[in-house]
Amino acid sequence: MNERDFDELSAGHALHALSAEDERAYQQALAARPDRQAHGRADETAAALLSDAVADETPPADLRARLLAQIATTPQTPDAVAPGADAEEALLPNDLAGPSAVTGPRPSRFGRAWFALAASIALIVAVGAGVAVFSQQVQPSPAAVALERIEGAGDAQTASTTLADGGVATAHWSPSLGEAVLVSDGLPEIPEDRAFELWFIRDGTPISAGVFTAEGDDATARLTGDMHAGDVIAVTIEQAGGSPTGDPTTDAIVAIPTA
Repeated sequence: MNERDFDELSAGHALHALSAEDERAYQQALAARPDRQAHGRADETAAALLSDAVADETPPADLRARLLAQIATTPQTPDAVAPGADAEEALLPNDLAGPSAVTGPRPSRFGRAWFALAASIALIVAVGAGVAVFSQQVQPSPAAVALERIEGAGDAQTASTTLADGGVATAHWSPSLGEAVLVSDGLPEIPEDRAFELWFIRDGTPISAGVFTAEGDDATARLTGDMHAGDVIAVTIEQAGGSPTGDPTTDAIVAIPTA
């Protein structure tokens, strides 16, 4: 089975939209190529995220009529058929065609073309602004990417501290990468016109490393700029956008030495 056929089957499986024949073809393809398991899991994850990101919508009353009209004008022939090839066989996934193919009704791209067209129209109707939300959920944040990079470094280190209200803040850093990420659980609630500001305290001098906000009381934030060995990673509460003076204006709620 070529990659295009597998992509179609994998997408249909993730959305529970395959016929019995196509589901069997999909499972056979996985058995023949176990390395495709990761592709299938990725499609299932994407389908689940899309479902979570989009609110339930009532389809328009004329959706079925418009769908049928679209299908009526959509060519239902393969892009290319080799001279002398059986037209039905040309529509089959590569590893199901030929003398060894299963007898009886054969899966074809007609069913999957119907599905792809119907899914496209349904998603246009249902998704709307949810596409942006879905994209944000699928795309990892820069802080998450940096944290993964740090954790993969041979000299990765961590240190934690307890906040005044009982929360915990953990610094992750790698001297060789010069990067640091702060993961916090239990940050204090702050007004909308305030923000948390990160600092490298280097030889007693504070260096701003960016501002961040928390979702609830949790946050994962990457410190901007290069970290130096022995820096203290600190957090203060400043006005939105960061300290107007370039120095902390409040006492630190987090201070984690890296030496």
